[in-house]
Amino acid sequence: MRKAAVLRNGEQVGLLIKESPKRYRFVYDVAWLSDPSKPSISLTLPKVQKEFVSEYLFPFFFNMLSEGVNLKLQARRLQIDENDFFSLLLQTSTTDTIGAVTLKEL
Repeated sequence: MRKAAVLRNGEQVGLLIKESPKRYRFVYDVAWLSDPSKPSISLTLPKVQKEFVSEYLFPFFFNMLSEGVNLKLQARRLQIDENDFFSLLLQTSTTDTIGAVTLKEL
């Protein structure tokens, strides 16, 4: 099992967990949920007190990855299988992402 803290502008929002190749979970932190001024990170991951479960990496996180040739180049440089999206996400989404969300492996 692998875990990552999901951060928005450096503040922890929740946890992204890969339990197995076909089981991913995302859950918001209680502190984030209890603050009405804090938004959800995605329309597909609304700010509710429940565990989101998926057989594949959630589209919100998958869309943080590079595509095409850039994905292949990153995978080669980082020595990660180009189909190991969770590992690529953890290595490429720690800083300087397109939006406010970053990840930090735990």
